[in-house]
Amino acid sequence: MTDTTPSRCAEVRRDTNETKIRVRVDLDGTGRAQLASGIGFLDHMLDQVARHGLIDLEVECQGDLHIDGHHTVEDIGITLGQAMARAVGDKKGITRYGHSYVPLDEALSRVVVDFSGRPGLAMDVKFTAGMIGALDTQLVFEFFQGFVNHALVSLHVDNLKGVNAHHQCETIFKAFGRALRMALTPDPRSAGVIPSTKGSL
Repeated sequence: MTDTTPSRCAEVRRDTNETKIRVRVDLDGTGRAQLASGIGFLDHMLDQVARHGLIDLEVECQGDLHIDGHHTVEDIGITLGQAMARAVGDKKGITRYGHSYVPLDEALSRVVVDFSGRPGLAMDVKFTAGMIGALDTQLVFEFFQGFVNHALVSLHVDNLKGVNAHHQCETIFKAFGRALRMALTPDPRSAGVIPSTKGSL
């Protein structure tokens, strides 16, 4: 018997004068991750997305970290968004919407995503520190902005509570992974149907 289920995998390479990036995703994976962004804490966050989203994720980046982390973080967000858009395809049969609340000790974050075909980011996060390891916390916004612009999703990210910046950031990325998992899960009641009254997303 031949498996006719379409693969939801994609690989994207993006080379500029600032970064050289390869991202591969399998939306029906087991949460396996191979990560080499050059920024340890960013790898830790991407691992949360893979593990809690049940997305197999490979990220390799050679970036201009001798300047700072901005181009690396933003461009990984862009490339991940491109890979996600390619892997999800025409979106037939997906749940489309996903949401998650995730706590970690004193911190609590909420992430809501819509694979709408329209990019939009609303983010309300007040980090209590400017750096977490080698990651500038301002760049978390740039990562998600790059992602939504190229994945063509609407994304709401809210840190509702938190004192420790590491905890704040980790709850955001875990909730992001869980929200993606919900949105990308096939809905057996809508098999082969694009989840929109427009007939396209």
